[in-house]
Amino acid sequence: MRRNSPRAVRRAALATETCTLPDGRTLAYAVGGDGDGTPVVAHHGTPGSRLFGSLLADAAAAEGVRLVVPDRPGYGRSSPPPDDWTPRDWREDLAALLDAESVERGGVVGFSGGGPFALAAAADDRVDRVGLVSAVVPPADVGLVRLSRVPFAVRALFRLSGAYASVAGPSAVVGQYTDRSVSEAVSRAVADDFHEGLRQGAAAVARENHSFGDEWSGLDRAPVPVRAWHGTRDENAPLSAVRALADESGVGLTTAETDHLGTLLDHRRELLRWVGDA
Repeated sequence: MRRNSPRAVRRAALATETCTLPDGRTLAYAVGGDGDGTPVVAHHGTPGSRLFGSLLADAAAAEGVRLVVPDRPGYGRSSPPPDDWTPRDWREDLAALLDAESVERGGVVGFSGGGPFALAAAADDRVDRVGLVSAVVPPADVGLVRLSRVPFAVRALFRLSGAYASVAGPSAVVGQYTDRSVSEAVSRAVADDFHEGLRQGAAAVARENHSFGDEWSGLDRAPVPVRAWHGTRDENAPLSAVRALADESGVGLTTAETDHLGTLLDHRRELLRWVGDA
């Protein structure tokens, strides 16, 4: 695998692409990193968008990874799903994306609420490895999951949260995920990802959080190697759930004395190196 080549660094910036799914929906996604590198599909958080890739693009270029970051259905520029769509249907949407990008084999990454979708993606026989960072593991019992049981509550919360963040600036968004001081570039990337994730409102956020309260069959039996990175001070996604997954299914777990976003910032190169070296 090539690393640190000048051409790879020049290709780190994200570009937005789209593909048409078999049922006619549009799936938007970003590509970046090393265009000739090992393909890795990164799953954004809840809420989130393809702009999550801005936090990974430079690391991907340095590690020889071709980064693909989709907007899941209802986020960013991707069409909302049909009423009977469930998170398990993501496997079929992802398969269409891999076809569109001519991916024969590659890895997947899941951050926060993207974790369950990354694990679900492991069922595709083109996926070699799964990397989890600060991941939610269903069935989850956290504040947003409990709130999602009340109709329209999550939508109302994020309408207010998005409006407040638009006025207060990027620091208001970053503060939801970490208590550390971050660079202006990171702060702006996190805020842009958050706002783009809410471009169509918060219906996707409510749908995903509601699903996180249920059992996701097969998540503890991924047919490929899985490794997780998680902070001991993570207040957004419980470490205990990831520990239980590791104990039950042999997932490799690396813990760090940091929080939700801090784990991603500190371990993104290590994460992409491991996933891309399959």
